[in-house]
Formats: sequence, C-alpha cells, structure tokens
Amino acid sequence: MRTVLAIVAATLLAGCASSAMNQARVVQPDRIFNSTKDVAKVAECTQFSWQDEASFGVDASGYLEQANGVVTVSTRGGEYFADITAAGGGSLVTFYAQKHDALAQRRMAALATCL
Repeated sequence: MRTVLAIVAATLLAGCASSAMNQARVVQPDRIFNSTKDVAKVAECTQFSWQDEASFGVDASGYLEQANGVVTVSTRGGEYFADITAAGGGSLVTFYAQKHDALAQRRMAALATCL
C-alpha cells in the first residue's frame, strides 16, 4: 500500500512540474547555449552536475526525461530545467528558471561546464 501511495504521489508531482515547465516554455528561455557535444553527453553531464550536493546542498537534484527528440534535465518541481536538442553536429540547450536567483545562476554555470 505504501508503495502505491509513493508512486501516486510521484506521478502527481511530476504532473505539476510538467505543467509549470510547459508554461515556462511559452516565454523566452533565460539562456540559449550551443555545444559541439552530442545531446546525450550534454544531458548526462548536466544531470550529474546538478546532483552535486557540494554545490547545491539539499536542492541537489537532476532528473532526465526524453520525449519527441528533446532531452530535458530538470530539478525537483521543475524550478530549473534545460531542454537539449540536436543541432547540426552538436546540440542546442535552452535553460529556463522559474526563479531568477543565485541558485539559477549556479545551475546555469554548472550547465555551461558541460558544453
């Protein structure tokens, strides 16, 4: 029973994050990056760097989701996320932040190290 409740709660939270992320995509992204690396390498590096507890403490989270040719790396609740798509021989990364704070700058800097 506990397992079922945990799965239902996770699904509901994912739905809320997904809705907020879709609303954020309607407006201009906070930053657009180009990379010569392929999508998978940029996505995995970003996910790993966002999970670094030394940098992000209790907010260290990085989730990977792939749909329709777009790989999205997001944080818990979708407050910060990056959509990564193939572009030419590399990839295009669009970064979105629901809050424009120091944490957003650190997430963006961590992402930039993966390009």
